[in-house]
Amino acid sequence: MPWQSLRIRVDSKAAEPLSDALLEAGALSVSLEDADAGTVDETPLFGEPDHPSAEIWTHSFAVALLDEAADVAALLAEAAARAGIEVPDAWTVDTVAEQDWVRLTQSQFDPIPISPRLWIVPTWHEAPDGSAINLKLDPGLAFGTGSHPTTRLCLRWLDEHIAGGETVLDYGCGSGILAIAAARLGAARVDGVDIDAQAVMSARDNALLNGVAAWFGLPGELVPGEYDVVVANILTNPLKGLAPLLTGRVRRGGRLVLSGILAEQSEDVMAVYRTGFDFDPPADDEGWVRLSGTRR
Repeated sequence: MPWQSLRIRVDSKAAEPLSDALLEAGALSVSLEDADAGTVDETPLFGEPDHPSAEIWTHSFAVALLDEAADVAALLAEAAARAGIEVPDAWTVDTVAEQDWVRLTQSQFDPIPISPRLWIVPTWHEAPDGSAINLKLDPGLAFGTGSHPTTRLCLRWLDEHIAGGETVLDYGCGSGILAIAAARLGAARVDGVDIDAQAVMSARDNALLNGVAAWFGLPGELVPGEYDVVVANILTNPLKGLAPLLTGRVRRGGRLVLSGILAEQSEDVMAVYRTGFDFDPPADDEGWVRLSGTRR
């Protein structure tokens, strides 16, 4: 059975009331997306110590899944009335065909070569190179499968610089892929933190799947201490806000690796950290950059 996908552009005040009203009016599911995602206006939702989280994006898309027979215009009008807003004029409808979603999802994730010796391999695939370091990782609720340019940039840095015996902190660990890679590459101690408890659970599961010893927890659970390497693949605004915290986690002479940054944002991020770090030239991949620096 096919479905209908209703996509509505809404502002921050209307996003959540309209989402609730759409469900009350008969939508099967509703999700919110950042309408400015992938641009310099992208707004992360995060909540670090001393840095309050935003409630919702300034501009959002409400995406509702509807029954094939639903009267879209009538349902939207009812939802708008329930939410106490004018009927939005910026909306589109697409047909979502019935498919084998598991098989379709799996078909989108093939083994990913990071370097000649490092691969990301979903569990339903055989490793293309049995002699390589093959990280087992399936797509899930937490960010970090190796398919995004920012993840690949950080993995390449770890592949090139982890010599063995280092202490590594993965701040904003998501799936745990960077911490797990560091451990497989020879790091002596690996810790990872994330503000999302679901991500922490995912990272722990992935560490077990890959047979590595790594600690994962929430930011407040991380014990004091400095690391040889701190890697943070987040987004520009949180990276800027977290500068004092991340700087304090890198030992003198240690290395800081930052990503989740659009190319045009790199100078702004380096400006925040330059008082404590000497930066290498940025590395880029599909418009995203990775910054790496040494703490003075």
